[in-house]
Amino acid sequence: MSHPSICVFCGSRSGLNPKYEAQAKAFGRTMAQKNWRLVYGAGDVGLMGAVANACQAEGGDTFGVIPTHLLKREVGKTDLTRFVVTENMHERKKVMFMNSDAIVVLPGGAGSLDEFFEVLTWRQLDLHNKPLILLNTDGYWDPLVAMLDHVIAQGFADQSLRDFVQIAPDVDALEAALVRAFS
Repeated sequence: MSHPSICVFCGSRSGLNPKYEAQAKAFGRTMAQKNWRLVYGAGDVGLMGAVANACQAEGGDTFGVIPTHLLKREVGKTDLTRFVVTENMHERKKVMFMNSDAIVVLPGGAGSLDEFFEVLTWRQLDLHNKPLILLNTDGYWDPLVAMLDHVIAQGFADQSLRDFVQIAPDVDALEAALVRAFS
């Protein structure tokens, strides 16, 4: 795969820990340097803006997808390589997913959790086999991983649920996981 596309789900806020934004920027730069296309929610604020601006600053390819009702609310970033406006959130997720070869989830809130669980469920149902990787900056996703382990321990899923999710503690580990996945 010469020019893979990576769907990045992340917050429209930056969060309280400055490392979240620093890692988002580092990953944006990495994507541009590796010639990986960023597919994301087209926001110009928070971690979405950080990852996209860093990718663009390094000459990276950016593909933003935003629903009409969020275009003004999230200060939609329209100066992207490709920009698509969808009718609703469901269509946004579908377009992002269909135009990506891997999914990476940076820290975020309810929207990022929704996106993560949707693609995890699709994987569990055998609807795709794309890599799904959590960028676990400063242990941000540890409670989520513990919840997945709890779901398995309580008999509501088998171990494969956990096996579908890779955990990367930092951008270097994330880059290595993606290089392996694309090899």
